[in-house]
Amino acid sequence: MSCLRRIVTTFIVATAIAAPSLVHAQRADAPEVLFRLDDIGMNHSVNLALEQVAKTGLPISATVLFVCPWYQEAVEILKKYPHVTVGVHLALNSEWRDYRWGPVLGMGGVPSLVDSVGYFLPSTRAFLASRYDLGEVERELRAQVERALRSGLKITFIDAHMGMAWATPQLREVTERVAKKYGLGISTYFGESYYTIWGVAPGSKKSALLEHLAKAPRDSVNLIEVHVAERTPEMEAIFDMNASAQNAPDAGVVAHRNAELHTMLSPELAELVRSGKIHLVTYRQLVDRMGLARMKRPSSTDTP
Repeated sequence: MSCLRRIVTTFIVATAIAAPSLVHAQRADAPEVLFRLDDIGMNHSVNLALEQVAKTGLPISATVLFVCPWYQEAVEILKKYPHVTVGVHLALNSEWRDYRWGPVLGMGGVPSLVDSVGYFLPSTRAFLASRYDLGEVERELRAQVERALRSGLKITFIDAHMGMAWATPQLREVTERVAKKYGLGISTYFGESYYTIWGVAPGSKKSALLEHLAKAPRDSVNLIEVHVAERTPEMEAIFDMNASAQNAPDAGVVAHRNAELHTMLSPELAELVRSGKIHLVTYRQLVDRMGLARMKRPSSTDTP
């Protein structure tokens, strides 16, 4: 073998050996990112969007509204994708005009939690101004978790729809008791740093997320809250009674949630994962790695 050929061969071999090491080093230094897809089971459009994301194989976490009529379809979808970690989206509110839901226990079971026709109140402000009974809150939240456990899915954690289930110290104590009773993790109790693209204009959601990920911290898990939906007549009719900015004619709820779906399906995000520039984790991994005993109530500034 000539001297030149030996040099070239040595270079190729050295490069082949070094490349995996470089990738491993990059991944070891990559920020940990946890995508939590909320409001699953809300309707058919949301469930179809969840399945699109699940089909990518990305390790994600998803929270299901077990109070909603479409939760059963969500269950059947999630059973096909065991890489998705499932949580219960504990609900005490029903925020959409003309599309409402009520408690698992019904109006007769928890009368202080509903309006005159048996639906949850539409906002956190309305709920807190009502004469809700903490005992009824706890019974209802337990019923939601028990419905989830009976579904056949492996339930790993809980979180709060619209933040309602931990909007006061007393409500938070109830939520923590429910989690402890059923051996579940609580989203934001693992030291996560929180970010959402919910309020970002639909056309800017992808760029905002990519910019956030480019500077994401390495010393904590980066929790990204996401809401996805397909663009359908069903979603076109959705109107948020709490957030007027989400109802703009050219940027309504459907535009926001469909843009977040396309952000999750974007080749740019897939490349960040493939290249090891971000490392995706789930709540199942956090619970396994840290244990429930190490959960810690976040400060108010850290809670979504």
